[in-house]
Amino acid sequence: MIAFVSGPVAALAPTTAVIEVGGIGMAVQCAPGTLAALRVGQEARLATSLVVREDSLTLYGFADDDERQVFELLQTASGVGPRLAQAMLAVHSPDALRLAVSTGDEKALTAVPGIGKKGAQKLLLELRDRLGAPRGATVGRQAGAAAAASWSDQLHAALIGLGYAGREAEEAVAQVTPEAEAALAAGSRPPVPQLLRAALQSLNRTR
Repeated sequence: MIAFVSGPVAALAPTTAVIEVGGIGMAVQCAPGTLAALRVGQEARLATSLVVREDSLTLYGFADDDERQVFELLQTASGVGPRLAQAMLAVHSPDALRLAVSTGDEKALTAVPGIGKKGAQKLLLELRDRLGAPRGATVGRQAGAAAAASWSDQLHAALIGLGYAGREAEEAVAQVTPEAEAALAAGSRPPVPQLLRAALQSLNRTR
């Protein structure tokens, strides 16, 4: 198993970072929040999980070991593959997921693209004894609200990291703001992965 990769960031894409390790470029699938913290040419260390399939080897990258551990635990639930597990971590932090599961917060799980009401209920049952209690010193509604409020900064940083100019990033964030505000009004956290895709589409249309 490849536990982590460390080296300069060679390239960034909407879902992938390429880390140069010993002269080899390792393509690592990352959530938008992880990608937003990376910069081409700068050193990075990502905790990783290698997913082996008959026809592919895919390396998933995370900001820290805790995210990686939760990613792997999520996949012990029936119907949860690596893509859905990564989507859950793109929307919620590890502690937010632990809090949602420990309190039976169905609404928090349905905020993840691809999880409906029945799926959320099933996940709450299966993960209850697997994720454990939140580890943060202060976890609650305020932490969730702060995370939701930071969606625009996260999205802006991700676009800058992908090579767009500051003004382009600001315009793209403005384009998707109505969608994000609608999610907030419904009591959900803005879906950053979806917003990033929509922002990139708006940038491509203007070029």
